Amino acid sequence: MSYLNPLLATPARPLPRRVAIIGAGTIGPDIGYYLKSALPELELVLLDVEQRALDAALARFAGYAAKALARGKLSERQAAGITQGVTATLDYARLRDCDWVLEAATENLALKQRIFAQVEALVSPRALVTSNTSSLPAARIFAGLRHKERATVTHFFAPAWRNPVVEVIEWPEADPHLVQYLRWLFCATGKVPLLTRDVACFMLDRVFDNWCNEAAHCLAHASAAEIDGLAGELVHAGPFFVLNLARGNPIIVETNTLQADEEGEHYRPAPIFRSVERWAGVAPGGRRPVAEPAAGAVRDRLLGVLLSQAADIVDREIGAAADLDLGCRLALGFKRGPLELMQDLGETESRRILERFARERPGMPMPRQPHAAYGRFERDILVDDLDGVKVITLRRPEALNALHDALTDEVLAAIRRHEDDPAVAGFVITGYGTRAFCAGADIGRFPALLGDAQASAQYARDCSRLLVHLDAMRKPVVAALNGMALGGGFELATRCHGIVAVRSAWLQLPEITLGIVPGIGALAVPYRRWPQAAPVFHGMLRRAERLDAERAHALGVVDALADDYASLVRRAVARVRELRGTAPRVAQGRVELVPLAPVEAKAESGQVLSREAVGIVEQAVREAAAAPTLAAALEAGYRAFGRSACTAAAREGIGAFLARRAPDFAKTG
Repeated sequence: MSYLNPLLATPARPLPRRVAIIGAGTIGPDIGYYLKSALPELELVLLDVEQRALDAALARFAGYAAKALARGKLSERQAAGITQGVTATLDYARLRDCDWVLEAATENLALKQRIFAQVEALVSPRALVTSNTSSLPAARIFAGLRHKERATVTHFFAPAWRNPVVEVIEWPEADPHLVQYLRWLFCATGKVPLLTRDVACFMLDRVFDNWCNEAAHCLAHASAAEIDGLAGELVHAGPFFVLNLARGNPIIVETNTLQADEEGEHYRPAPIFRSVERWAGVAPGGRRPVAEPAAGAVRDRLLGVLLSQAADIVDREIGAAADLDLGCRLALGFKRGPLELMQDLGETESRRILERFARERPGMPMPRQPHAAYGRFERDILVDDLDGVKVITLRRPEALNALHDALTDEVLAAIRRHEDDPAVAGFVITGYGTRAFCAGADIGRFPALLGDAQASAQYARDCSRLLVHLDAMRKPVVAALNGMALGGGFELATRCHGIVAVRSAWLQLPEITLGIVPGIGALAVPYRRWPQAAPVFHGMLRRAERLDAERAHALGVVDALADDYASLVRRAVARVRELRGTAPRVAQGRVELVPLAPVEAKAESGQVLSREAVGIVEQAVREAAAAPTLAAALEAGYRAFGRSACTAAAREGIGAFLARRAPDFAKTG
């Protein structure tokens, strides 16, 4: 069975133990570095036809590892593990015994076909075979293979060791279990796999290549630097700047020629790509003044190609709408996904832009569905069914699954949609990937509320709408902690009726390190649910102490532990069934509180904290414990959050967070 969350599937085979990458040029070594970083015990073979390419690849490995070590990203042992077990060779015979061969050679169909003919003659019929092509359909690349069922395209994005996105291509000859396994493998090793159909340029390159091609067509209106500046309204780096980085002009010629040959002359690459080696663009953030009407013409063309391609991808089901928007943000650097942008523009403005685009670029695809249809999808969650239990996965990998308004509303809507369905036993909430359940809440509108106690308290109430709904639910909801649960993520977990966790998970309330206090329940709910752990909560709230999953289990906060993601979710589903009809409620009356012994205003990490913020925590904890109802206890927390928003410590802490510096609470008290 295929799941939206790849980690819910049971993998058809174990993790690879010996992988070969063919092509030690630009992206091949980066893919290898990602694999060795995620799987240090992996035996990696780098194969190329030139020794100098192999030497450069090994040097790059060593350089990446040394830089990560110097920055504290890796320990000496981890750095050594990455550079060991790597073989660089010119000999195809070294591919024998590999359980995965990944080709990352030049974008040339005949060359790739020759490579795979050699590969198939050497490896076992069960070995995985994939190509890193950005544009060539799998059906063409693997046409000559005898065992097509074990082959597909896995399209990485530069820099492959850091860019999280990988397109996994679903084509008729590939075994569905192969595609499912690759999605699982990538997700388990820190990537975000996006499933696409087997068409020329797949999903994301259709957006990127035509975005760049349209930018070149716009040179009739403005210079490359001016276009990059205008594009900066939509992306972090303009098209010409990116093309320079990637030496991408030949790629645009090749990919758009392929699209033009298959789908029409409107995709033909702009002739200027064949005569220019480097563009005079501008770096991210740079702007060049552009007068009207040229500025409007360029904006409309860039928006037009985005909306056109996005609608075409959705209409032809090349990829899922949510994957398209997520991939454009993560892989291509767009500030908003094109479908989100379409909805923000509204129907009237989108129609105007597309009608102009159709006049100026005849033949380009136009939307086939009503405007609203392109906004009907869940952007930030995945909803799967597991034995009658709805598994809701928080999917914001770029923010470690942190909560924000849209995500909160999607979770709440999914629960409301199914909570009265007698076929649904309950819900599991988990996080995407293996690092984080939920890394708290995005600051969002909060910086603008600093200094306004009433507005800040109301903000906390508004952010609690999902949690208050959980408090009143009849069907059980279980949190499956697949990694860290911080701040608002911890508060979400504590409002679920049960908690299970992988052994490596941990919980923390880091708000005090920002000069603020938790606002959506942590000052009240944990003490009412697990009074035996009150001293631990005192330390979490006042000193940002970490609570690891095993200790949380010993304290009764976590119901059960699991060794991996699959067993975690299965255990959470079982816990839903155990709680059916008996979901625990948060205590309503006053609760006895273990005294808050005086502490130094210093975090567990050694960071100096705000004494005023610690005092607000202590006062609110006492008020919440003495409150006669849960609602009154929560109100004490909302008001405390509002008070903390009016302190100099909050201004310093939030300002430091936004500026990516350490806060200095010595001057704020």
